[in-house]
Amino acid sequence: MKIILASTSPRRKDMMDLAKINYEVMPSDFDEIVDSNLNKEEQSKEIAYGKAKDIFEQTQGDRTIIGADTLVILGEKQFGKAKTKEEAIQMLKELQGKTHFIYTSLAILIENQGKYKEYKELHKVKIFVKEMTDEEIENYVDSEKPFYCAGAYAIQGFFTVFIDKIEGDYPTALGFPIHRVYSILKENKIL
Repeated sequence: MKIILASTSPRRKDMMDLAKINYEVMPSDFDEIVDSNLNKEEQSKEIAYGKAKDIFEQTQGDRTIIGADTLVILGEKQFGKAKTKEEAIQMLKELQGKTHFIYTSLAILIENQGKYKEYKELHKVKIFVKEMTDEEIENYVDSEKPFYCAGAYAIQGFFTVFIDKIEGDYPTALGFPIHRVYSILKENKIL
């Protein structure tokens, strides 16, 4: 059974490696535009599903495709990846001293001996960020260059010093609920 990760995220690849799962990477070209009438949770699930479905349709035979999406949500505002230093600084200024959520959606599509099965799930984590000075924010952005992360921070790096508390599981906060991926693969006798 071929297992394909529809993501180039270094963190997702690291977690697949840590779980000792034999897989290959095929990045999805899914444009991540979904129905704006859906709430943020449903949008995230649809993006993860769209990434997985894109790769599923490009492949054949017995296979498992894993797609994921991560959103950082503060109130009604969604934070994507910062494109510039200024944008990253602004995001962190908004997030510092507050509590926000990380939504990580997971989509797993399985075809095994002609039978099809799919999973679409949303996992949530609550993040409590400490107060940060403008100087700390700017130094963080300059040193870590967090332009590949939703919300302009990577929880597993230096930013961890600014995290007061996490409610929920750590892998979801990293953007990939590997414990759930492992369980689904095991339940379907893929591992």
